[in-house]
Amino acid sequence: MARILVIEDNAANLELMSYLLQAFGHAVITATDGEQGEAIARDRLPALILCDLHLPGIDGFEVARRLKKAPPCSGIPLVAVTAFAMVGDRDKILTQGFDGYIAKPIDPETFVEQVETFLGGIGSRGSSQTQLTASSSTDAYDSSRHTRGALILCLDDSPVNLNLLRSMLEPCGYQVATADTVQEALTAARENPPDLILSDMHMPHENGYDFLRALKADAELAGIPLIFITSSIVRTPDLKMGLDLGAYKFISRPVEPEVVLAEIAECLQTHRAAKS
Repeated sequence: MARILVIEDNAANLELMSYLLQAFGHAVITATDGEQGEAIARDRLPALILCDLHLPGIDGFEVARRLKKAPPCSGIPLVAVTAFAMVGDRDKILTQGFDGYIAKPIDPETFVEQVETFLGGIGSRGSSQTQLTASSSTDAYDSSRHTRGALILCLDDSPVNLNLLRSMLEPCGYQVATADTVQEALTAARENPPDLILSDMHMPHENGYDFLRALKADAELAGIPLIFITSSIVRTPDLKMGLDLGAYKFISRPVEPEVVLAEIAECLQTHRAAKS
């Protein structure tokens, strides 16, 4: 596990990067402007710094200039996370103190692997983490070998959460459909019935229990298994209500990809066995 500082003022980007890194075992520190990022870097001395270029106050180039002049921080790998795509931008980034860059929009499927490339030179910590990640990814992929090709409908009002689920499921051979409202999910399920539904619990003006009740009230959808994924602490009465309504399981966020994939594979295998 490595301690990684992420300096990013866009809340959605910060949440996505933090979530992906934490899911693969890294400790994440965050900052939302250049001055804060510089101060945290000097105080916490992370193993790696990911830095946006367009920041409030001092920009990413100024952060790089200051940190590379500070002996405690000068040896920390500094990676720009940027949407720059003009000719010459790469050379400018590398000559201004950055050790590399990752292009935006980030790809959830490859982001952590890209980041860990920059950790590889930090003694055994970086290489061992890469090996651990590769092993975990392989185990997760193998856990779904009997259920690949299944269609999974994901309901969540957060685009970040939907992207994360897609990035976990598609590399393992699942087909993924997404919806951000209960009505959209019901329409999608009726048009193309999924093998499994992953649903958020709390959405604006509606909740997962209402969605589950609507599913069970529809004879054509009632048999589709549903797993709740929630950021809230599930109290015993709430858990009992969900299970009584027919939910297969609850998974708490932040999720670990290998855990989610194992739960999905188990649910699909159990459901198929019950139908046969």
